[in-house]
Amino acid sequence: MSVGTARVKAVHHILNPALPDPGARGLCALAIMTKAPRAGYVKTRLVPPLTPDEAAALNVCLLRDTAAAIAQALGENARGVAIYTPIGAEAEYIDILPSGFELVPQRDGAFGERLALAAQDLFRIGFSSVCLIDSDSPTVAPEIYAQAASELMKAGDRAVLGPSDDGGYYLIGLKQNHRSLFEHIDWSTERVLDQTIQRAAEHNLEVKLLAVGFDVDDRATLRRLCDELLGQNSNASVAPETRRFLRNLIEREGRQRVWPVQVTK
Repeated sequence: MSVGTARVKAVHHILNPALPDPGARGLCALAIMTKAPRAGYVKTRLVPPLTPDEAAALNVCLLRDTAAAIAQALGENARGVAIYTPIGAEAEYIDILPSGFELVPQRDGAFGERLALAAQDLFRIGFSSVCLIDSDSPTVAPEIYAQAASELMKAGDRAVLGPSDDGGYYLIGLKQNHRSLFEHIDWSTERVLDQTIQRAAEHNLEVKLLAVGFDVDDRATLRRLCDELLGQNSNASVAPETRRFLRNLIEREGRQRVWPVQVTK
């Protein structure tokens, strides 16, 4: 193939909070919080049973499936965004995010601070509402993301939360920049969701709860993911990239490392 006919993939457009985008007005940003999928940098709690390279490869699949679900949910009232780190990793998302997704650099800080600053930046860009979404819940259906955006289009201030069954959340949606929802939270504990709801109540902020999901971040939740994606009653349309990764790994090495057979007494 000649250079002239080669298909060249462009880096996704990068949004700058210092330069508001008039095209964002009236839209909801469905924004994935993501780190560049590099070995030893992502999904480290899955090492073991995975190797660092396998954990990074799984992270790519989780991102692809989450972004694909968001892309299906966009409609006319939302745009797909990735809040990424580190700066300089833009090209690593070319083959991960669907075309049309945009990038916003993630600012430094502790976890809660990163969330608060991401929301602030998206509102500065001009979005009318913002959903911050984790990249660890690939089984969340597109309809859930569409519901979140629709709830935030309704009149009146409110927050939307997608609860995780470990006591956290996989999505938080806002119509205004309520920084207090990210303050005085015991991050990475089972108290995150309840504390966030309490912060909202302190400001008389209505909260809409979405369907419960789960994060894939340790050996137990990886096994659960295998149950959902590879079990007898699995839905083949859910998380296809992650399903393929897990199936190939098990076919190559057997299931004991990531999906051990449960012995019942």
